[in-house]
Amino acid sequence: MNKLNTNTVELLARLSHEINRAYCAALGDASQVEWADAPDWQKDSARAGVRSVLNGEAASPEEQHALWMDLKIKEGWVYGTVKDADKKTHPCLTPYDNLPPEQRAKDHLFRAAVLHGLNMLCDYATQEKIGRMLDETT
Repeated sequence: MNKLNTNTVELLARLSHEINRAYCAALGDASQVEWADAPDWQKDSARAGVRSVLNGEAASPEEQHALWMDLKIKEGWVYGTVKDADKKTHPCLTPYDNLPPEQRAKDHLFRAAVLHGLNMLCDYATQEKIGRMLDETT
C-alpha cells in the first residue's frame, strides 16, 4: 500500500473511531477513549475495517460486522456479556441479526464515515489540483 493509501486509511480509521466514540457517548457509554489514547489493537481493528470497505470486501454493514467478528475470533476474542479487553470478551461477537439496533447502527456509521470521508478527501484533492492548475495558467 503506497503512502497516500496508508495516510488515507489512517485518516479514515481515526474519523470512524471518533464518530463511534461520539455515538457511544450519546448512548451513555463513556468507555471509548480518543484515537490518540486508543490501544493499538483498537486502532488496528479500525484500520482493518477501513481497508475492508475500501477494497470492496465489506459491501454492507452485515458484511462489515462479519469481517470484524472474523478478525476478533482470530485474535482470540470470544463472546461475553461485557466487553473486556484483558479477557478478550465482547458482547457484539454475535451474528449481525442478533445485535440490538443501537449496535447495528455502529456498522452503518462506520461505513458511512469511511465512504463519505473518502469522498471528501477526493473532493479536496480535486479542488487542490484544479486550484494549482488555475494558478499555473495565470
